[in-house]
Amino acid sequence: MEKLLNGRMMMLFVVMLMVVFIAACSSNDDDQDDTNEDPGEQTESDNSSDDNADGSISGDLEIQYFVGGYGDAWWKEVIADFKEAYPEVNIIEHAGPNINEEMRSRWVSNDPPDVVYIDGAGSSETQMVEDGQLMNLTEWVQGIELEGGDKLIDSFIVEPGTFDGEIYSLPLVFDTWGTWYDRALFEEKGYEVPTDFESLMSSMAEIQAAEGIDPYVTSGQHPYYFLRGALYPAFGAAGGEELLADLITGAEGAWTSEPVLEVMKRVERMQEEGMFDSGLGALNHTQSQMNFLLHQNAFIPVGFWLPNEMANDIPDGFDFGFIPSPMQAEDESYAIVPDLRPLAISEEAENPEAAKAFVEFAFTRDYAMSFSEHTGAMMNITEVDLTQNENVSAYLTEANAMINDPDQVTIYNKPHPMSADLEVPVGNALMSLMLGNMTAEDFVQEAEKAAAEYRGSN
Repeated sequence: MEKLLNGRMMMLFVVMLMVVFIAACSSNDDDQDDTNEDPGEQTESDNSSDDNADGSISGDLEIQYFVGGYGDAWWKEVIADFKEAYPEVNIIEHAGPNINEEMRSRWVSNDPPDVVYIDGAGSSETQMVEDGQLMNLTEWVQGIELEGGDKLIDSFIVEPGTFDGEIYSLPLVFDTWGTWYDRALFEEKGYEVPTDFESLMSSMAEIQAAEGIDPYVTSGQHPYYFLRGALYPAFGAAGGEELLADLITGAEGAWTSEPVLEVMKRVERMQEEGMFDSGLGALNHTQSQMNFLLHQNAFIPVGFWLPNEMANDIPDGFDFGFIPSPMQAEDESYAIVPDLRPLAISEEAENPEAAKAFVEFAFTRDYAMSFSEHTGAMMNITEVDLTQNENVSAYLTEANAMINDPDQVTIYNKPHPMSADLEVPVGNALMSLMLGNMTAEDFVQEAEKAAAEYRGSN
């Protein structure tokens, strides 16, 4: 009996050991399962936290930027600094003078780069917004701060353009079209620097007689040079920002309005009196600029990029003089319409976090100063004192002082760039007027027709 009891107790002990062993194994398996799952979840959470807290961004980042008159030295500097700050990011650059055309198929096939600098022929911010290609940045931009802690959104010289109240790009470059002349030549010969349209006509007549040249040149292959560089300021002076906005958006009746017809009659007069370069229809923008430098012409409407783009071709003794385009009436002050070149993020960006990090990285006052040194133009950021930098060209500091003097210049802002769908047909009609194949009355009718077609397609 005692042996039987001892045997049963032994069996019970073994069973209890097995239960404890199985429970322990089960517990260990559960712990192991938790360990296999939690590290992954914890790592993902930690990475996400790091991304938001310390900017640990990684992966490929594709950047598209046009290389024209501003060159690419500034871009190379910013990209190199960004790589150093974000070593886990692999930047793929798409750049060059023809990059907009080269990348067109990528945009059409919904496989765009992450970041795009919108500038140069073949690019249109308005068109890209209308086509749904750009990310809405309205809320995100509110949180970006500059070095001193001030908000970027409050630190633009000119605020971002809006489309139905929404922001799709951030204005990186503050440029403005104006009229250029050789100050050395004018001082030597005593030629008049014009301050309005009538003085422009008298100055051109004097130069034409003395030099035997066609005084005014622009790019006939790109009519928007004259539209933006000469006519926008005249429209602003004649009808303010309201008229300018109506023309850009194609509002009904804007192009056939009396102030517009009056401005276009001035263009017709320039053509009738032989002030335009006789071969302007065939000129691209670089050839027109070269002709200007060679004194084949005396005036040209171009932006701040002119001296930098033509740096290798500037004749000895040439001294760039800049004035707001004098197409306004005698009783109107100089007018400036800022021409902004924006930075945007693609709606279909594959690495939006890295794209946002790069855009935020580029907008600093240090890079604004560097931009002026590299390009001879200005970034669209306030409180950057160019006068204290000897590496910034004199024409830029002088122009900057003039533009910011309300006693000399009135600034008219446009709501956003004109869509290519409107600008191209208006430009074609403008070129017909400048070549003498159309009257001012014909032009405004053609422009109004183009505006109606544009409204109907949107």
